[in-house]
Amino acid sequence: MAERLTAREAVARVASGFTELPVPDGTYEPGGPIAWQGYDEQRARAETRTGEQESVVCGTGIVGSTEVLLISFEFGFLGGSLGERTGDRLEAAYTRARERRLPVVSLIATGGSRMQEGMRALVQLQRVARQSVLNRQAGLPQIAVLRDPSTGGGWATLGAGADVVLALPGAQIGFAGSRVRPADADPLAYTAEGQLAAGHVDAVVRPEKLRETLGRLLTLLTCASDAPAEPPHALGSGRLPATGWDAVRQARSPGRPRAAAYLDAYFETRENISGDRCGGVDPGMLCGFGLREGRTIAYAAQCGTATLPAGYRTAARLIRLADRLAVPVLTLIDTPGAANDAEAERMGAGPAIAEVFAAVAAARVPVTSLLIGEGGSGGALALAAPGNTWATPDSYFSVIAPELATAILKRAPEQIRATTEQLRLSPGHLVDLGIARGIVPTAAGTP
Repeated sequence: MAERLTAREAVARVASGFTELPVPDGTYEPGGPIAWQGYDEQRARAETRTGEQESVVCGTGIVGSTEVLLISFEFGFLGGSLGERTGDRLEAAYTRARERRLPVVSLIATGGSRMQEGMRALVQLQRVARQSVLNRQAGLPQIAVLRDPSTGGGWATLGAGADVVLALPGAQIGFAGSRVRPADADPLAYTAEGQLAAGHVDAVVRPEKLRETLGRLLTLLTCASDAPAEPPHALGSGRLPATGWDAVRQARSPGRPRAAAYLDAYFETRENISGDRCGGVDPGMLCGFGLREGRTIAYAAQCGTATLPAGYRTAARLIRLADRLAVPVLTLIDTPGAANDAEAERMGAGPAIAEVFAAVAAARVPVTSLLIGEGGSGGALALAAPGNTWATPDSYFSVIAPELATAILKRAPEQIRATTEQLRLSPGHLVDLGIARGIVPTAAGTP
């Protein structure tokens, strides 16, 4: 079982200079909103046991170098449940965050809505959702830290609704708490690690690393810029291919630098986000935020594999988030194409690719794209910025793979090279056709 801290202990683990917000006016009538027998006594015992008057503690503090609005749940107070007075505090906290232009960090430990208040408790989730949307519209980032447990409406609003979701190892996470889920349910599905594997959590972070990780993320998410990202230098040999087939061979070379190498060379520090929030993760798509020369740039980078629907949805999520936070985007294109097996079709390959096309087209922030390897059809084009796509010498971009074009045209296999030349897919051809703005130079010192 994950370590359980009080609300104030959790705050002290990640922040300094905590100043609690004034408690909003409001008291319960005897028995609460639905006159639940014994509710007054339960609340009194919870206050005595925890020293708190409600299930959340809200205030401002410093995490890393960033001032934030902190919301921390007290699980010892009626299981960290959300009631009407909890909703009052949460609304006041989100409102203060908007007034002060502060990101919100929620340290969640809750069993859900408070039964003793009936539907009056459940509708607090609507209040929370509304406040979260207002902060999102204001361009303010929201980070959730899932403690043990994070279940019910608290997970389905403050948790899953955050821009970036971190979880502590071993934490119980799920919409269904342990007492209401099916008896034969897979227990792994309700853990931090299971939610990470399913694409619902960005990272599982050890407690001793949480303050540092939050500090880096907050720095990255609060550094807006209106300048486009410069395309990275090429990391390969810098040798331009002599023919179209040479371009294909260079792009497919197993020794060619891949996305991770480009990202490491380009950024001083970076933090990945993970998962499509629809049940999927694609290890062949790296998404996140990086710091370069004092400013934040978001990235979505293909790693040379056939991109899964989850990869496209994660990239779309990243681009939409960057757009909302006014952070420029860099995409690295490197895929033989979208995954096209039966499972990919069942997972919605077409709709997922459409999401990325739409996210790029709708972005108000500048998007810069660099073709670093294979550019296979629409599965690659989805990440390409119209009018601001560059190429490396080790790349090609084609309407379809040369082998598939040959087969579709009912040509003999020995005509693959000739077909490749007809496709005009090399970096030089891409510039001539107006597809690429130019071929980036090799980085200084690259052999």
